Amino acid sequence: MIVIEGLHKTFPGRDGSDSGVVALQNLNLEIRDHEFVTVIGPSGCGKTTLLRIVAGLETADSGRVLIDGKPVLGPGPERAMVFQSFALLPWATVLDNVTFGAEMRGIPKDRREQRARELIKLVGLAGFERRLPKQLSGGMQQRVGLARALAVDPDILLMDEPFGSLDEQTRRLLQEQLIRIWEGNRKTVLFVTHSMEEAVLLGDRLILMCPRPGRVEEIIDIPLARPRGPETEKSPTFVDIKEHVWARLRAMQPELAA
Repeated sequence: MIVIEGLHKTFPGRDGSDSGVVALQNLNLEIRDHEFVTVIGPSGCGKTTLLRIVAGLETADSGRVLIDGKPVLGPGPERAMVFQSFALLPWATVLDNVTFGAEMRGIPKDRREQRARELIKLVGLAGFERRLPKQLSGGMQQRVGLARALAVDPDILLMDEPFGSLDEQTRRLLQEQLIRIWEGNRKTVLFVTHSMEEAVLLGDRLILMCPRPGRVEEIIDIPLARPRGPETEKSPTFVDIKEHVWARLRAMQPELAA
């Protein structure tokens, strides 16, 4: 279980002349084991900051994150992160990118390469093992990023708008692929997105954050049957939840709706 208690994070002002930007303020949240939780909120509300603190890539000014009762003090082997920007090694092949994290953790070469080939096949990239990132489309690069995260067999998968920069067709295909993968291994997932449809389609619960300083505004259960797919989005429950989320988001930003 992930327990987030009283997180507060302020970033210094650029010129040092002001008190800085309060990104998170007294944020509290619990995420159960094997749960898929999506996070959505207005731009700049601290979603990515929250994810980076859970990943151990940022430190909070106050508050704490506990994983199975132990405080997060930095990156750990039980967590892996998938970034929006792909973050692949440009000089390394698909196979080498996927095995990179496992190599850093000291997993023997034969084991990590066998697992990497299984994951490359799982994300639909069999036959591309020797390609470089520049030879792949954006969607294919993001599949490599997902395979790399899974290769270290984390208990927790942290995903920061992983499909945000992709075209709509590729995004939908990767959503369906992620659903299939998650159904097979049931990792604990914390998934940040700007897409209401994506947040509802993927999540067991949806965390709605308020405008900066970021806090949890509402937690919405998503009682949609699994496995989910294109037909899910046609259900009245899906439509009702999406419309509720949009109404809440719109009300948070009256200056943009005017």
